[in-house]
Amino acid sequence: MAPIDAATEVAHMYDTVLILDFGSQYSHLITRRIREVGVYCELLPCTQKISELKFKPKGVILSGSPFSITDEGAPHVDPEVFKLGVPILGICYGLQEIARNLGGETSLAVKREYGHAELSLDPQADHHSYKLFQDIPSPTN
Repeated sequence: MAPIDAATEVAHMYDTVLILDFGSQYSHLITRRIREVGVYCELLPCTQKISELKFKPKGVILSGSPFSITDEGAPHVDPEVFKLGVPILGICYGLQEIARNLGGETSLAVKREYGHAELSLDPQADHHSYKLFQDIPSPTN
């Protein structure tokens, strides 16, 4: 029987959040903040094959990236992550990656965005996650 490394052993003892890193400058900060609130998490590269994970995450975070989803050579996540049946949070590029994998569309903005942005919810859209947004005023930032 192969030895189990310490991280895998800890991941089996606690609910674990998987953070997949697309090269964001904030990935280590995200990891640290999650751990500071008492949640165990593992930071792995976005190229991680889900079939090779040694634990079942309770949730997944897809980080930001210096790339745009439309860039040639942009990194992509193993599509199996969307079959785990767990909540997935996409941050910036990570949200673009979710849209790409679930049949959504993304397009280039007129200018690059950094910092606060205004969010408007479309009441006519088919929101599978309406409960998540129901108490958020539209527009909001």
